[in-house]
Amino acid sequence: MLIRLGYDLEFDLPAPLAFVAQLRVHPSRAADLREADVLHVDGGVATHEYSDSYGNICTRFLAPPGRLRLWNSTLIEDSGLPDPVAWDAREIPPHELPDDVLRFLLNSRYCEVDLLSPVASELFGGIAPGWNRVQAICNWVNNAVRFDYNFARPTKTALDVFTERVGVCRDFQHLAVTFCRCLNIPARYVAGYLGDIGVPLRLPMDFSAWFEVYLDHKWWAFDARNNEPRIGRVLMATGRDAADVAFLTSFGSSTLVKFFVVSEVEQPISV
Repeated sequence: MLIRLGYDLEFDLPAPLAFVAQLRVHPSRAADLREADVLHVDGGVATHEYSDSYGNICTRFLAPPGRLRLWNSTLIEDSGLPDPVAWDAREIPPHELPDDVLRFLLNSRYCEVDLLSPVASELFGGIAPGWNRVQAICNWVNNAVRFDYNFARPTKTALDVFTERVGVCRDFQHLAVTFCRCLNIPARYVAGYLGDIGVPLRLPMDFSAWFEVYLDHKWWAFDARNNEPRIGRVLMATGRDAADVAFLTSFGSSTLVKFFVVSEVEQPISV
């Protein structure tokens, strides 16, 4: 299956502004790309790419004042299969975890492991370790938290979500990630494309968030917001939480004036 990916973003800048973008497909999916994956910055703005400490591709640039447009269109090949499920996948004790996985057990900007550990133990401590316990966490978060764009805010943490019981996709994932870490299950936050493939269409399209859990020495996708295996996830960036994977970071103020994202099955052309 071929999936068309892309975005078209525009901002008004009152002054020159430095940016770091994480808008490229993750290197782990590079072999699946069937067209070039390039962040285009209109106006001949020079860009520089580097890999951050999580292996994400980051693009730096300095934009002049005025209208800034960022866009891309690429094609990726996907299996067309839903997210894999492995009910027998086991938890790995902390002392056996690889060094680079340990950081996904710790507190981070939006995931207060220390504050929510008593709650996680009470809710999930009696469930047998492994895949089933992670799924129980997703079920609880999905049932307890209500989705509502009107309650989105950039400062909302996992503890806020637990208290308020409402939020957007990143909030569902932050709470689930935190519960997992409280139980010594490594969990990392993920940003990427997730189009409405094989499910009813929901508009408008946006970048998406889910999370990954380390079981049986492998990372597995979970999604506390949708809470079902989905087709066509395309990874862009991973990190401890949303602070590590922002699709665009600006070092100053700007105004978003256009936001368009696409992730849909590419229809073959009949001849």
